[in-house]
Amino acid sequence: MADNSSFIGGESSVRQINDQVIIVQVLVGIFLCINTLLIITFFMKDTFYRTMRYILFAVTLLSDCLILILTNLLLILSYFRFSMQVLLCLIMFAVSSMCNFVTPFTLTAMTLERYVAICMPLRHGELCSTRSALQCILIIHGLSSVPCILILSVFFASVSLSFFKPYRVCSVEMFILRSWQGHLRSAISQFYFLIMCVIVVFSYIRIMKVAKAASGENKKSTHKGLRTVALHAFQLLLCLIQLWCPFIEAAVLQIDFMLFVNVRYFNYIMFSLAPRCLSPLIYGLRDDKFFLVLKYHVLCPLYRKKKQLGFLTNNK
Repeated sequence: MADNSSFIGGESSVRQINDQVIIVQVLVGIFLCINTLLIITFFMKDTFYRTMRYILFAVTLLSDCLILILTNLLLILSYFRFSMQVLLCLIMFAVSSMCNFVTPFTLTAMTLERYVAICMPLRHGELCSTRSALQCILIIHGLSSVPCILILSVFFASVSLSFFKPYRVCSVEMFILRSWQGHLRSAISQFYFLIMCVIVVFSYIRIMKVAKAASGENKKSTHKGLRTVALHAFQLLLCLIQLWCPFIEAAVLQIDFMLFVNVRYFNYIMFSLAPRCLSPLIYGLRDDKFFLVLKYHVLCPLYRKKKQLGFLTNNK
């Protein structure tokens, strides 16, 4: 996210890499490897890209990969005080800002899909078809683009062409020229926060009622769906807290700069990186179908190759 891309500002133009930057690089590298592995698994079985929940899962993985790459790149550029053209920074800000909202919106849609599957099973095939999934993706990206479009529209109306000529250190703050723009962004984030929370709570309560009334295999399946929604809710909570981070950081910046640096670093780890590691857990490891395909197509060939190499070594 562009909001968290410059959490380590500096006074000097030449800086040494410290432990914080190294930790971020390691975490980003791990998450990107895991997500890439899951994306490859998604395309290995055609039933995955015909099922709404797996399609939405793939959208989440792609969005997470993109935002991790962009925020990590912006972090490095900001840390070493590298400047770039404002237009290039604007493009990176627009993409990262949209992706920042795509993940929580997609999680909300996945929660609704579980609600339909458990509470309205007879209509699940109709409401959660491949066509519905594509329409849902368009709606998600449309809603995710609204905050960025509003901020950039005001920005373009407020600056002259000379603003784009000099090279600058890229950060979201350069696009918010007046305090009311920050308030506008805050209002949109809070509105989205409220809507998504209401949807998740409503879905959880309805699924919980069905879980109490279910029996046998249905009860087991319903309880698994309930746990999935609970994990979605926790992941969504972390993503939604991330929407509040810029306002907390702005308040801390008025108090102490070093405190601001540490708070922004903590927010980036907890509310930007951490939610991105939960998606593989929810659908990559907990989902039986996905895990079997992952194990058979990805892990088993590696295991067989290792076993074959061991056999050849022993027979030399």
